[in-house]
Amino acid sequence: MESGKTIQLPADSLALGKTARGANRHAEQGETHPGCRWQLWTTASAKMRAALRLTEKQYRAQPLRRVYIPKPGKTTKRPISIPTMYDRAMQALYAQALQPIAETTADPRSFGFRLFRCAQDASRYAFTCLMSQGSAPWILEGDIKGCFDAIAHDWLRENIPMDRSVMTQFLKAGFVFETALYPTDKGTPQGGLISPLLANMTLDGMEKILAARLPKMNVHFVRYADDFLVTAPTKEIAEEARDILREFLAERGLELSEEKTVITHIDDGFDFLGYNFRKYKGTLLVKPSQKSIKVISEKIAAIVRKAQAWTQDHLILALNSVIRGWSNYHRHNAAKRTFGFLDRYVWAVTWKWGKHRHPNKGHKWIARRYWHPEGNRNWVFRTEENTLLLFEDATIRRHTIPRLNANPYLDRNYFLERRERMKRQTPWVQTSRSFFALPPDNRVVERMSVLR
Repeated sequence: MESGKTIQLPADSLALGKTARGANRHAEQGETHPGCRWQLWTTASAKMRAALRLTEKQYRAQPLRRVYIPKPGKTTKRPISIPTMYDRAMQALYAQALQPIAETTADPRSFGFRLFRCAQDASRYAFTCLMSQGSAPWILEGDIKGCFDAIAHDWLRENIPMDRSVMTQFLKAGFVFETALYPTDKGTPQGGLISPLLANMTLDGMEKILAARLPKMNVHFVRYADDFLVTAPTKEIAEEARDILREFLAERGLELSEEKTVITHIDDGFDFLGYNFRKYKGTLLVKPSQKSIKVISEKIAAIVRKAQAWTQDHLILALNSVIRGWSNYHRHNAAKRTFGFLDRYVWAVTWKWGKHRHPNKGHKWIARRYWHPEGNRNWVFRTEENTLLLFEDATIRRHTIPRLNANPYLDRNYFLERRERMKRQTPWVQTSRSFFALPPDNRVVERMSVLR
């Protein structure tokens, strides 16, 4: 590790202000799911008063409220534990101090829950590792079983550089479900604002241990949260990498999912983060996975079914949100045919919606009522105020990954310029920011340096 500069943490007043603006924005996004005290901070003054009350002295975290949400495309549900507003703000404050360290010590090829990095970065890096004729053809698809729920508390307390008493309160708060209080003996709760940061710091080191134990073997690693890939020249080396990572995870109380951790040849293809990677006669193509297409088709159909009594404007706004998000997520890959297929699917379900609303009207009447010419297109589902987007409106644009060794706290201008450049290329894309707070501010980290 190299040294030479020092980290300057935020001044108290600025830290409290960022907590009020950033951390409480996270709370706003979960307004319908308050913690076990059922309290919300709904005004700016309430948020600032609460932020000014934050203190670690005699701090006692309240039990979290447990809810279960459906997993997309599955019958099982994911447990979410929701902290109180005060505990969310405390987690945000400590996360703001911890994040510069996490960004500095992170694996360079870790892209999940990090500032100015996203799933497209992970996808593009995986493409770079697999695209050439001489690329390693075997892929270890890794998934960590119950990552958030199984991290060993002892390991966190010994290895995460923060106040142990406060961390213990975060980890040992317990949760309430159906009026019963349950203890938390392991894991960091999904729903906790600081949990993604702690999980990332727990998993950091996977890339380094592979590089140390399998040097010069054409082995590449990429991770997004608890999903990761390892490319290897032979199946035996992929199996060795799996055993190395299994040992690494066991020290942290974690284990690989036997069901989801598999070794695949690139000619057979594999899915990663909703993308399908596969070589066709030596040419690598990355397309939306069949599972992802099925999920978005079902989501569109569910919206249209729910919209039987909605106005056309209401339906267009609901569909546009889904279409824009999904097409932006997949627009950097070979998705043109998929976009065309989904546009035809949307036309079919909206036509069915129109016929259901007017069962006694003819096809021509329904077409004139809801579809109108616009530009070179004769069939545009629109009103005077809103127009339904097409998936194909999102033109294919190749994605470039950020510099792997760039640090948002040291290379702030680089990341801001990159974000603005991406916005100019696709003005309707909202570039992802931090998972919990505002991006680093030059006033906060003027001369920050870290151990790399």
